[in-house]
Amino acid sequence: MREIDVKTITEAIRDLYIHANYHLGEDVKDCIRQCAQKETGELARYVFDSIEKNIDIAEEGVFPVCQDTGMACVFMEIGQDVHLTGGDLTEAIQEGVRQGCLEGYLRKTIVRDPFDRVNTGDSTPADIVTEIVPGEQVKITVAPKGFGSENMSQIRMLMPGAGAAGAEDAIVDVVRQAGGNPCPPIVVGVGIGGNFNKAALMAKKALLRPLGEHNKDAFYAEMEQRLLERINALGIGPQGFGGETTALAVNIIAAPTHIAGLPVAVNINCHVCRHEEVTL
Repeated sequence: MREIDVKTITEAIRDLYIHANYHLGEDVKDCIRQCAQKETGELARYVFDSIEKNIDIAEEGVFPVCQDTGMACVFMEIGQDVHLTGGDLTEAIQEGVRQGCLEGYLRKTIVRDPFDRVNTGDSTPADIVTEIVPGEQVKITVAPKGFGSENMSQIRMLMPGAGAAGAEDAIVDVVRQAGGNPCPPIVVGVGIGGNFNKAALMAKKALLRPLGEHNKDAFYAEMEQRLLERINALGIGPQGFGGETTALAVNIIAAPTHIAGLPVAVNINCHVCRHEEVTL
């Protein structure tokens, strides 16, 4: 049995939340550069140039990469042989987000109630997902999720008869409806199977997969490639101004489901696909 003080988790989340808002992963930056080189239109190239300059400026540590510093989505993989000490885990996680928001000078993005809209003043509470796994380590992933793209996400409860073709049509339709609103080029996270809530969670977790990596199942890897080609053929382009790159990647996670259902969730992320992780 290994003991971990929850103060260590608070500190880790604070640092991850700040860093994720100023620095994009190398996989995202590389993908943006590669897609920029493929663009033939003058306006699309100009937009990509502006995106790359914005990324460079953010890495100086003064301005976040996006003014929407996101709802903090915190994924915890907790080893079953870990004993957490020193306080309540949920409170420790929220404190890490609170410190990250204030110390990182991040925009306060959360309201306490959907209708009275009173700002909590520190970007809490975060969205927390915990999973018990084998071992004696704790893996923490912090993914700040902006709502320009979150608002364009959808879940559709298809009938099994829709099949793979129907699922693909639904995914492309979600992106078509979104148009330029989610600040393309986008990353498309897809969850297929499970039930209503599991499909949505899988779609969000799919956004954490490094760009350039494909589903290990050849069937879904091929589906990812087909969808990427179809989405880019829409011509929405960077920031919606037209071009060859509407999406940087399509990442799919699938799971067993009920005999009567075919849930398909699409969680769209803008090109600022932020997430940082650490294992304690």
